[in-house]
Amino acid sequence: MDGWNLTGASSAPAKEEDAVSVSQAIDIAAGALDRIPQLCVLGEVTGFRGPNARSGHCYFQIKDDSSAMDCIIWKGTYLKRAFDLRDGMQVHLTGSFNLYKAQGKMSFVARSFSLAGEGMLRQQVAALAEKLRREGLMDESRRRRIPAFCSRVAVVTSLSGAVIDDVKRTLRRRNPLVELICVGSKVQGEGAPEELIEGLRRAAAITPAPDCILLVRGGGSFEDLMTFNDESLARAVAACPVPVVTGIGHEPDTSICDMVGDRRCSTPTAAAESVAPAITELAELLAAREHRLVQSFTSMAASARADLDASSMRAGRAMTQRLAQMDAALAASASRPCLMRPAFMVEQRSMDLARSAERFSSALVQSQQRYARELDALSPRLVASTSGLAAKRHALELAASRLSAAGPAMLSEPAARLAQGAAKLDALSPLGVLARGYSIAYSQDRVATSTSAFAPGSQLRVRLADGDVYGTVDRVEPSGTAG
Repeated sequence: MDGWNLTGASSAPAKEEDAVSVSQAIDIAAGALDRIPQLCVLGEVTGFRGPNARSGHCYFQIKDDSSAMDCIIWKGTYLKRAFDLRDGMQVHLTGSFNLYKAQGKMSFVARSFSLAGEGMLRQQVAALAEKLRREGLMDESRRRRIPAFCSRVAVVTSLSGAVIDDVKRTLRRRNPLVELICVGSKVQGEGAPEELIEGLRRAAAITPAPDCILLVRGGGSFEDLMTFNDESLARAVAACPVPVVTGIGHEPDTSICDMVGDRRCSTPTAAAESVAPAITELAELLAAREHRLVQSFTSMAASARADLDASSMRAGRAMTQRLAQMDAALAASASRPCLMRPAFMVEQRSMDLARSAERFSSALVQSQQRYARELDALSPRLVASTSGLAAKRHALELAASRLSAAGPAMLSEPAARLAQGAAKLDALSPLGVLARGYSIAYSQDRVATSTSAFAPGSQLRVRLADGDVYGTVDRVEPSGTAG
């Protein structure tokens, strides 16, 4: 045994008597591992299995870019955890190596573990998600409805990757009627959140406005997707005036933008499919609705026909009853004496008129006799009253002659003033000017005071004393320019 070192290589040529058993070799390795001090190892969790249903222990590997090693966390250690381990986490494991002698398998037994790298990022993302949740940015009530069929879609993503080609291909395959507007932006690296915010602003400002905006990018590591966990970008998504559909990474990836968007899809392709129903599905839907409409109208027509038949029967019964009533009334009217013997009424009225004429004749004679007696009684008084009429007639004739003389005298001065005013008005009247041979030119129903109101080919109206003349301007020559 003295010829063996910790590397398992012999310093002298191997001899059969120097061979060791498997158990001895494992004991040598176990002793060497025991001499390795406790280590703090940084790596990424992969193949996590646990806690085991029977033992409660956790088994997994931790890896870096070039190596991987098996790890174990005993049940008691894992029960004291502050978070659950899962694949992809960057962790610090503190512990030592252990060799399982029955199989000669080496494992790293972790006595404690904590997040590192991506794990810290995940904690920060979780804290931001909780902050925005408390502000109400993740409430279902504020998510806007995405139209079932979007005819105009804007996509904000990198124009140099495969994602934009996938979106175009999906929309072209699903429904070529959808209009796609591409807005380029970085989706990773320094300045990417600011470019995405500007891309959202530009997409929302498109006229006419798109039905929705696709915010998409392909898969990547957690660090690659950290752009979409930016607080400013998340708030821009929530405040965007146009509904936002996110398709970021792959199925298990969820970002803050997914949480505050109006619809979250697992991939960019799924996001494109969600806003563009397949044209075959639309055709089937239209056919189904057409069938339902036909059935509905057929049922409505049958119901209306039944109602019409019932109304027709009721109308027939009502008309028959009404005609019977009118026939009875006509029969009753026909049995009246005036219709049975029309001359009876004439004879009755003639007799009434004869009796009335006799009464009027008698009353007239009596009235004439009374008026004659009254006239005889008034005659002496009438003769006496007419004696003063001659004097009153003479006085009236004198007053009439005085009025005839005073009237013209009172009107002579106003008549002179009126004649003078009429002469002045006549001198100022444009009609008087027209009567002297002048005329007035009109351009578009307005009096033209300058040649600038006319142009060759424009309409012209000239007002004369006895009417209007219409024409078209052939030439305009302002003063001083005429040849």
